Amino acid sequence: MQTQFANAVTQKENGTRLGGSILRAGGLVAFPTETVYGLGANGLDGDAVRRIFEAKGRPGDNPLILHVAKKNDVKQLWTRIPDAARTLMDAFWPGPLTLIFNRSSAVPDEVTAGLETVAVRMPDNKTALALIREAGVPVAAPSANTSGKPSPTTAEHVRHDMEGKIDLIIDGGPCRFGVESTVLSLVGKPTILRPGAVTKEMLEAVAGPVALAPSILAPLKAGETAASPGMKYRHYAPDAEVLVAEGAPRQAASRIARAYDARAMRGERCIIFATAQTRALYSGRQYVIIGDRNEPATLCANLFAQLRAHSDDVDVIFAEALPEQGEGLAYMNRLLRAAGFHVLSE
Repeated sequence: MQTQFANAVTQKENGTRLGGSILRAGGLVAFPTETVYGLGANGLDGDAVRRIFEAKGRPGDNPLILHVAKKNDVKQLWTRIPDAARTLMDAFWPGPLTLIFNRSSAVPDEVTAGLETVAVRMPDNKTALALIREAGVPVAAPSANTSGKPSPTTAEHVRHDMEGKIDLIIDGGPCRFGVESTVLSLVGKPTILRPGAVTKEMLEAVAGPVALAPSILAPLKAGETAASPGMKYRHYAPDAEVLVAEGAPRQAASRIARAYDARAMRGERCIIFATAQTRALYSGRQYVIIGDRNEPATLCANLFAQLRAHSDDVDVIFAEALPEQGEGLAYMNRLLRAAGFHVLSE
């Protein structure tokens, strides 16, 4: 397959017009959002949705998210719109919040992995919204990467993984948030299944108490069903090994330094994902500053790009743990899954 490319700035209308026609015809289009790049198909066409799984090498029991251009579009996808959903849509849509509720008969099994619920969101990106409107259908879209690898935050990341496998890539520049949307289930007590830029604290300020799924910071238990993307399988993982150091900044840095020196003595190529506050603690060792510990959003924005940048040129990536609060929870969710939950605690 020959993949076409369009620039969201210089080919704005032509790109979304072409993308819309491809989606209506059952093809695949990668497009920018405010979180990561998505790999889209007609979300009401089961055959088209199956092509997403084929292109990504994605397991079929991992559900997808439907993307809409208007709040009212949810009416055809859910059995009803609960009051809590309306409140949350008014507060956070368009934006990086995905809501899960009981699906309607219009949603094919391929989107939901056979579940009786479906995840829906309205992205806060002009190109994404224009593409969805042009397509005239909800767009099913996971991240536009090879399954299990770090999610793409630039069109070049998408090209690396998807060229020759999909019909079109629309280049909209770097993504703003750099991690996928928050996923909130509204079936029963509101529960965050995947954290993102819309934090627990932000949700509770609008909608009251919100629970956290145990699988956010731990693997699913044997036999447990994945109700959201990003829950069941090892995700976001580069080819290099990733190790996470727990503890306060100096304690974590000390653990990393010891492990780094031991691995380097064995001839392994190592790099440290340092923060602005800890860079001085890694003198004489290879490191890259990925953000500010006091502003976890900066680490989220850079994590996937740095995992990709060092996937092939090192053997081991060391990273410091952050407090699991605010956007730090989203960062730790992605980092721990990239590491396969391998931590340095001694």
